[in-house]
Amino acid sequence: MTAQLADKQQALGPVTVEDWLAADTPDDGSRLELLLGYFKMTPPATSGHQRASFRLARAIDNGLVAAGLAGLEVLQDVGVRISTPFRTALIPDLVIVKVGDSRPAFEPADVLLAAEIWSPGNRRTERETKIAAYAEAAIPYLWLVETPLGKPVSFRGYRLEEADYVQVVHAEAGETITMAAGPVPVKIDTSELC
Repeated sequence: MTAQLADKQQALGPVTVEDWLAADTPDDGSRLELLLGYFKMTPPATSGHQRASFRLARAIDNGLVAAGLAGLEVLQDVGVRISTPFRTALIPDLVIVKVGDSRPAFEPADVLLAAEIWSPGNRRTERETKIAAYAEAAIPYLWLVETPLGKPVSFRGYRLEEADYVQVVHAEAGETITMAAGPVPVKIDTSELC
């Protein structure tokens, strides 16, 4: 258990993962996530956020096709039951999962990679809690894209080692990298994500 989540366990809210699964989906494009027992409503994504998400998903999909990995797929905005004890369920911007049936939410073991596209509205504590939750759920790879308003994006890739993420790549705006930390190598041009 990561220290950050262990510290927060005492302050868990009353909402369970089962409550989250039963909750109505917002019809205005908002996301309803569950962080440590409390609902967290995120407003609809900006056009820049959506652009970065779509282009990163396309790059991942191209990588999966080029590698002949027909058993994996990239999905956007799907639920992941991170932890029942910590009452956390998230909706990453992107995931790589094994191809399978449609379901209301994936189990952490089904997720090979999660990607979050951070906007200026994502607070530091929210970011830290989500990263700790992904680590607690043992999701092998985490990719983070920063999309500051009016500025080019940056990219960071992490690999889970024991119970924490270790940064394996960092690309600033305008840099192109081949991201090998993940289920498939993916060429990422940060200038194409904005």
